[in-house]
Amino acid sequence: MVKLRTKDWRCNYGNVLTISGEKKAEQEQKEKGYYYVESTYGSFRRELNLPTDVDADKIEAVCKEGVLSITLPKAARAKAVKVKVKG
Repeated sequence: MVKLRTKDWRCNYGNVLTISGEKKAEQEQKEKGYYYVESTYGSFRRELNLPTDVDADKIEAVCKEGVLSITLPKAARAKAVKVKVKG
């Protein structure tokens, strides 16, 4: 499995969260009698429709050990509010 670096990821948000990137890996082995090279390249793109409003100013994306974690906090108007029942 190819681990992606921070610079390999791209994230955009505008009603749809778009995650894209490009992976590049090269493996090389030199042994007595042979030389082996394997290259892996590829790009990817995922678009996610989110079910609720997001506070775009507070979106956070962190890449750690090749794993991307994205935090998308709900916008204040999308959060549930308790309503006191009178009677």
